[in-house]
Amino acid sequence: MELSVYSLKGEDTGRKVTLSDAIFGLEPNEHVMYLDVKQYLANQRQGTHKSKQRNEVHGTTKKLKKQKGTGGARAGSMKSGVFVGGGRMFGPQPRDYSFKLNKKTKRVARLSALSSLAKDGKISLVENIAFDAPRTKDFVAILDGLKLNNGKKTMLVTGAVNKNVVLSARNLQKVKVSTPIGLNTHDLLNTDTLLISEDGMASLVQLYSTAE
Repeated sequence: MELSVYSLKGEDTGRKVTLSDAIFGLEPNEHVMYLDVKQYLANQRQGTHKSKQRNEVHGTTKKLKKQKGTGGARAGSMKSGVFVGGGRMFGPQPRDYSFKLNKKTKRVARLSALSSLAKDGKISLVENIAFDAPRTKDFVAILDGLKLNNGKKTMLVTGAVNKNVVLSARNLQKVKVSTPIGLNTHDLLNTDTLLISEDGMASLVQLYSTAE
């Protein structure tokens, strides 16, 4: 698959880049992508939920009534979970939701996501982007030229971290900027257009050609 490289004004430069089949031409593995997204979301959870058990709530431990002869259930403490104000039975406790996923599995998931975007025609190539100073207006002008300022989600992939580009896009709600090594399956599947700069494509190819 060949893609045209567009200028920052949205004009076709006449240059074309052939997408690597080893990165963009695989058959997407949906189950592996599901596992990677599940791990990503699980790792975002703080796990700080907590409810008080009967040994943690304030209340008397005096026996409420005699053991037998009342015709009701036995009761030994107001802190029991069956009473209002008592502890919660089997309530949530702090826990760690993260889990391990093999590096090769995560690699296959990212490649599957990239291949899925290529298959759906959601990848665009642009010239290298660099700003002398942070300026959101200049970044919006680039999106306008590429017809990407349409309210849909866009992810820009650059070859290296460019502070001015990151700061220029930071205030745009539906725009993300990343480098190839910072890509994750969740963000790839959650974007409408993957905009890759020329140096970003070179770094992406180099990263996955050298990875095991």
